[in-house]
Amino acid sequence: MTAILTPAEIRKDFPIFNKVMRGGNRLVYLDSGATSQKPRQVLDAEREFYEQHNAAVHRGAHLLAEEASIAYEGSRKILADFINADVDEVIFTKSATESINALAYSFGNSAANSRFALMPGDRIVVSILEHHANLIPWQQLAKRTGAELVWFDIDDEGRLDQSNLLDLINLRTKVVAITHQSNVLGTIVPITEIVKRAHEMGAVVVLDACQSAPHFPIDVKALDIDFLAFSGHKALGPTGVGILWGRLDYLNAMEPFLTGGSMIETVTMIDAKWAAAPKKFEAGVPNMAQAVGLAAAVTYLNNLGMENVAQHDRDLTSYALKKFAELNGVQVIGPKNNIDRGAVISFAIDDIHPHDVGQVLDQYGVAVRTGHHCAWPLMKRLGLVGTTRASFYIYNDESDVDALIEAIGHAQKYFKV
Repeated sequence: MTAILTPAEIRKDFPIFNKVMRGGNRLVYLDSGATSQKPRQVLDAEREFYEQHNAAVHRGAHLLAEEASIAYEGSRKILADFINADVDEVIFTKSATESINALAYSFGNSAANSRFALMPGDRIVVSILEHHANLIPWQQLAKRTGAELVWFDIDDEGRLDQSNLLDLINLRTKVVAITHQSNVLGTIVPITEIVKRAHEMGAVVVLDACQSAPHFPIDVKALDIDFLAFSGHKALGPTGVGILWGRLDYLNAMEPFLTGGSMIETVTMIDAKWAAAPKKFEAGVPNMAQAVGLAAAVTYLNNLGMENVAQHDRDLTSYALKKFAELNGVQVIGPKNNIDRGAVISFAIDDIHPHDVGQVLDQYGVAVRTGHHCAWPLMKRLGLVGTTRASFYIYNDESDVDALIEAIGHAQKYFKV
């Protein structure tokens, strides 16, 4: 990966790679698109919080409460720096799914004169590439408000078709919610013209960065987007924590989607006044240890260098695509070249169901994802019941790709394809 740390050396930080798999095989983990593995530094940070500093943040006058609050807010600063945001613009949620739902419910709760309110005749724009987490919340918002839901299609290579950009994003458009990278095809979406057009039409842009933030540098200011979401568990962090970023003036103008303790400025028996962001969107005792763990994960990535992470992904994906091109009876679903492409390869083997492929690969220690990948509309668009998906990360190397290719050969022999 770099002259200092190779994937083999990186794996030493991940206890799970000591696990012996079925048949005495080593673990070849190729499912980081679903969830990444966790380095010891993240596990230690979460454990240390519970062992030394555990208390409810922003509450109490005792030492533990003070230490917990410092750790929690320090984690927010680390996450803000990771995406080049202002610290008060970063909100901790339990997942990217919750982050996107938070936006959809906030927009739906907006007063009629708010810029975020949607009414019949307004438009929400998504794409056929979306994960269900960035589709269903907008579907439901459209149903609740009477807004119209429209979407970008893809071309034959699996890249976003922007030929009708000017028609899709028009003066009726209020929200454009788009994935940064497809979790199925690996397609990296060029968003510059989408963002430009959306802002010209007065719409806000929501970016689903679940598959991008863990793999290459993100700069929310340079992207010029309005909101962003990603999940901690795909970026070496714990489960149960996600990030919602938004422009501060927008966050302070929005309605909260959860109410309760810690998110208020004043309360009477008949009314309440919300605190400023980010507190307004963090009702209740937050996921403190998880936030600290995510900060440790981001620190780990920063120490590797996100440009190095991205280059490693590109190099390994190029190697994998070359190996797949040499196979007979195996089709890569999505872009066949490594231009604007992430470290995800979905594939189909002639006459073998993806679930059967996954089970055979598992016998050789190769862990992949099979099925529709929470992207049913995309599968229907492609005319597939599902795919087998291999997704790479910092702890994978060419030997893992070779193990995958060899296991695919075993699957073909097993089913006599």
